[in-house]
Amino acid sequence: MAAGYAELLKTRHAARLLAGTLIGRLPNATAPIAIVLFTRAAGGGYSLAGALAAVYGVANAVGQPLLGRAVDLYGQPRVQLPAAVVSALGMVWLALAGTGSVAVAFAAVVVAGLFTPPLEGGLRALWPSVLGGREERVHAAYAMDAVAQEVMFTVGPLLVTLFVSLWDPAVALVLLNAIGVLGALSVVVSEPSRAWRSAPREAHWLGALRSRGLLALLGAFFFVGTALGSITVAGVAYADGHGGQAVYGRLMAALGLGALVGGVLYGARRWTGAPERRLRLLVALLAVCYLPLTLVPGAVAMTALTALAGVFLAPAIACAFIVVDRHAPAGTVTEAFSWLVTFFGVGAAIGTAAAGPAVELGGTAAGFGVASVAGGAALLVLMATQRVLASVGPGRAPAGAVADGVGQVPGQAGAARADGVSEPFAGN
Repeated sequence: MAAGYAELLKTRHAARLLAGTLIGRLPNATAPIAIVLFTRAAGGGYSLAGALAAVYGVANAVGQPLLGRAVDLYGQPRVQLPAAVVSALGMVWLALAGTGSVAVAFAAVVVAGLFTPPLEGGLRALWPSVLGGREERVHAAYAMDAVAQEVMFTVGPLLVTLFVSLWDPAVALVLLNAIGVLGALSVVVSEPSRAWRSAPREAHWLGALRSRGLLALLGAFFFVGTALGSITVAGVAYADGHGGQAVYGRLMAALGLGALVGGVLYGARRWTGAPERRLRLLVALLAVCYLPLTLVPGAVAMTALTALAGVFLAPAIACAFIVVDRHAPAGTVTEAFSWLVTFFGVGAAIGTAAAGPAVELGGTAAGFGVASVAGGAALLVLMATQRVLASVGPGRAPAGAVADGVGQVPGQAGAARADGVSEPFAGN
């Protein structure tokens, strides 16, 4: 399993691009907790801290697909690096201005969130060319990508608390964003990123969203995000009655560990058959595993159930990447992946908001019930849109095909061989 990922990372450029993307996304992964800690240290209340973090999240959700479309139109270096710099300057503005002026603080987080570079979608656009257009390797890379996300979202908050303990929250904000700019720089100066060109695209104001298959997938993953967001709040309520913060930490760690194990196992196997059908099965298993959480047993059993609830998350996300690749209209791949990030993030925010009242009205079990209902809703969306998802849009190459013109001269971007796979990047 790990050997398969190690083999992928030996491919020229692969390790650098993955590491650079993860480092570049560090500010985004740590922003909510960093903003809350900074606001509290500056004398602001929890309400202000939560509002600033929420506004950052909304701005990020708006900015990702817009910047993703710009990447598809103008290339990665011309968008990713300037966006990373502007986003970092927004956080520096917040660190310097503090929360004395609420309007200034909100403006700063809007800038930081809106200009967060779409490095996640950019990396997935690069995988086919870097890995030579071999479908099974691209699919394994998507699984590795999902696993790496779990590691980043686990390590990121630990880095925030470390920086805060060594210095203070303002320094932590500045330092994390400076590191993020360096990560983005590492990606955009790489040869694959500089050479990448999107396939020719049809001018359409809806962009990637004109794909009915993509819309169906986004609808399903909105609810997957809702389920995950509700678990984070329901977990707090559970921990309050079963041992406090230490128990909550174990539950969240178990959720991440389950996803990590699931992602490693998923990536270890070469899958056959339509990914849309496999995605329905994975989401069904995900929804089933949310159901036992409503039993709210003792802490040990609950930790095990939480780990089980995470097992199918990374595989479902990795499979969704393949489906996005199959259904995104030609020339919109970065934008399409960015829309997935947006819908998942907005769903998580809705889940967080919905779980609170559910806990107050029906107790902890009701909070976890939100996750169960949301998981079922995700499955229903996929079931109801089977025919739409079964039809890959016209002009689309098979998943994993290199349809992005990497290594081609300007003006020939997207030109593919008759079998739908462009020549791989030279040197790979």
